[in-house]
Amino acid sequence: MNSLIRDKAKALKDGDQGKAQFVRFILNGCFSASVHYIVYYLLQLAIEVNTAYATGYIVSFLVNYYTTCRFTFRQQPTWKHFVGFSGSHAVNFGLHIVLFWLCMQVGIHRLVAPFIVMGIAMLIQFTILRWVFRK
Repeated sequence: MNSLIRDKAKALKDGDQGKAQFVRFILNGCFSASVHYIVYYLLQLAIEVNTAYATGYIVSFLVNYYTTCRFTFRQQPTWKHFVGFSGSHAVNFGLHIVLFWLCMQVGIHRLVAPFIVMGIAMLIQFTILRWVFRK
């Protein structure tokens, strides 16, 4: 009986931890997108816009990795996590392309489709990253 209670308590705790991680994941995503835009905005004042945008993406990717480790999942950065994080972003990019194309095929408006794609991809990305950062 005690092990049943302990198992139930652990499951509830794990569920709460997952919810907290998801909230931190959303906040971190907003922060990382802001870093991308700020770096892009500042650099585009001085250099070519495509270079500025790509540089902003790279900087935000590295910031996002670090904050995902430390803030979202409360772990130390490691090469294993970096490889998994990079792979999850590659999967996420492919998912965005496929889902956006599907939305266009079924007639969803081009200004609405990104929100649907981002919502679906975000959930899948979080699931992949939880697996990458499992202890």
